Amino acid sequence: MVVKRCRYFDEYRALSMEKQKPYIAVVIIQCSYAGMYLLSKAAMSSGMKPCVFVVYRQAFATLALLPFALFFPRLGLSFNLNFAGLEYVSATFNSAMVSGVPALVFVMAVCLRIESLSITEWHGVAKVLGTIVGISGAMAFTFYKGPPLFSASMNETHERTHTKQEWIKGSFLCIAAQLAYSVWLTLQDPLLKQYPGKLRLMILQCSFSLLTTTIYGAAMERNLTSWKLAWNIQLLSVAYCGIMVTGISYWLQAWVIEKKGPVFTVIFGPLALILAAVLSTLFLKETLHWGSVLGSGLLVVGLYSFLWGRNREAQSGAQQQLDHSVQEAQFEGIITTSISADDEIQKDSKS
Repeated sequence: MVVKRCRYFDEYRALSMEKQKPYIAVVIIQCSYAGMYLLSKAAMSSGMKPCVFVVYRQAFATLALLPFALFFPRLGLSFNLNFAGLEYVSATFNSAMVSGVPALVFVMAVCLRIESLSITEWHGVAKVLGTIVGISGAMAFTFYKGPPLFSASMNETHERTHTKQEWIKGSFLCIAAQLAYSVWLTLQDPLLKQYPGKLRLMILQCSFSLLTTTIYGAAMERNLTSWKLAWNIQLLSVAYCGIMVTGISYWLQAWVIEKKGPVFTVIFGPLALILAAVLSTLFLKETLHWGSVLGSGLLVVGLYSFLWGRNREAQSGAQQQLDHSVQEAQFEGIITTSISADDEIQKDSKS
């Protein structure tokens, strides 16, 4: 009896751990993204060109994944737009734009029938309202800065560089980048079903992205001194973003998409937003504004309203499936009983 209980406990613990793996994976992904926003902004501030940064990032990612196995372009466009926008905005703002991706992915996934939506049920209403509130938070973060809340020894150069026009320009570049990223992310679910080799898929993607970004970078930046890497923050930044983010985190992301779908993967974006806001204020001396707090609050409320609705929808779907299975079993039992009764009647009539 004791051995049987221990076996049941081990099986339950293993099952529970298996359910927690996607959550652990997305937390690791968001932590790596927070580091990416911080280090890439530091590299841009030190004078590194965005197009050069993207080329080296994809090169490091390709080299890191190459020993394991052989994906598909489209990330190159997102990276170039994103880091071009990062030149004009803060790391916190950039991470806030990424937090708006779940709303975009949700709309695309519903249109492509990857994600279900029932507006007649409470969980469907929660998903729609969460999407609207999340977009409102991203817009508030973009267009309303408000008075400063906290400043860790204000960096004069940084504040002088970012004018209102540059902030708006950077905002639209970041929004365009997240649109491209959302399209790529939404298409991962059907793509992974057709091509389950995640490592080979990622290698192929990084290779194509490296090719396209190299051509774009060579056309945009012809000064050879801009392409030189030294043992400084620039090398650390491209190595971290290439190996940790594009290499390891994107592979983890592909695994989570395969298990839980694209919307679940990006719903934890506010975690990276909060980490990036705290770290950039402490280490990059960026000023934290009340508009950032308002936008962040709306993003968090909206995204987790969506998450609640999705969980309720999953529970409702599981219950309906269980009820359907029970009804089928009962129906099969009735048919079997009826057939047995007919056989008995036929036997009695023959005798």
